[in-house]
Amino acid sequence: MNDLTPPIEVLKTSYEVSEQIGHLLRKAYQRHLAIFSQTIGDPQLTAVQFAVLSASLQMGPSSMSDLGKATAIDAATVRGIIERLKGRELIELKTNPADRRKTTVELTDAGRQLVERTTPAAQRVSDLTMSDLNEVERVAALMLLRKLSASPAL
Repeated sequence: MNDLTPPIEVLKTSYEVSEQIGHLLRKAYQRHLAIFSQTIGDPQLTAVQFAVLSASLQMGPSSMSDLGKATAIDAATVRGIIERLKGRELIELKTNPADRRKTTVELTDAGRQLVERTTPAAQRVSDLTMSDLNEVERVAALMLLRKLSASPAL
């Protein structure tokens, strides 16, 4: 800074980024992801990949769009996840016989076995993520997160 540069005024507000909902949700999610990677038992499996595999097991043969909606993952991201899972031979893509323009996503036997094997660990991930909460706080946290996630964006 030279003598000709005016001093920068520091804006004083009560806004504290570390106390904002988005920041706290990110930190909680980062904690959850760290617990997931340490607990799940498959170093190649990410949390979002597990979500897609688990939804596919629950829904049966589905479109990419339906899997994206079920997991709250946007279309481009779910497409990439499905491609990676296909590369690991955990899912397969089949052309819909009724409409050859549509593709159906199905778990392979290996994909089904992986989901069945890792689901207990995934439940443990959820338990560990909320381990600092008592039972009442866990119920309240889940209820509040469901309510927040059900509200439409402005």
